[in-house]
Amino acid sequence: MILLISDLHLEQERPDITRAFLHFLGTRARQAEALYILGDFFEVWIGDDAISPFQRSIADALKQLSESGTAIFLMHGNRDFMIGQRFCREAGCTLLRDPSVVELAGEAVLLMHGDSLCTRDENYMRMRRYLRNPLSLWILRHLPLGTRHKLARKLRNESRAQTRMKASDIVDVTPDEVSRVMAEHGVKTLIHGHTHRPAVHKLLVNGEPARRIVLGDWDRQGWALQVDETVFNQAPFSLDA
Repeated sequence: MILLISDLHLEQERPDITRAFLHFLGTRARQAEALYILGDFFEVWIGDDAISPFQRSIADALKQLSESGTAIFLMHGNRDFMIGQRFCREAGCTLLRDPSVVELAGEAVLLMHGDSLCTRDENYMRMRRYLRNPLSLWILRHLPLGTRHKLARKLRNESRAQTRMKASDIVDVTPDEVSRVMAEHGVKTLIHGHTHRPAVHKLLVNGEPARRIVLGDWDRQGWALQVDETVFNQAPFSLDA
């Protein structure tokens, strides 16, 4: 069994999500061969050197799962793209490139966070290119902690305000970009998060049937995609552990 989740946006202000996630780690995830976390695991991450006691407790819980035998793979999201190798070592997980092709149920599957597919949001794409630039990342990681905290709050508030004002299709994926990326990687299944719109979309890639599986976000309920042999099944569950 393989499990895939995304968009938990873990933060101390949402203890209900944290409790549900820790319960998930201690029960269902213990039975899995691997757990893939496809971005926006934390609501905000300003650097491995700024890890809080809350974030360290999450790292410790992941480490326990890893030591129990479940392989953990973590992908950057737009909220936590500054997670580095130090955190991954402490959490016992492997940092996964976005995008990555992995084998699930005997099939080559493309995994992404999903924000890079939203090409109609031109302002966001420009900001993404700037923030993900290696030089920008180096500068961000070397800013004083207080400055990083202020910048993170500013970016988060601006993102929330802009998202509310944008048309729904602007903050969703661009169909042509989905087809292009899937064709580039030679896959018929794409799994991503980011949009908070869980669903399975059928499409054609190079004239062949394909599918795009969107993972759900953890807010009013939790979501997990379970892969067993040839079956991909995503279902919600209550946050009340």
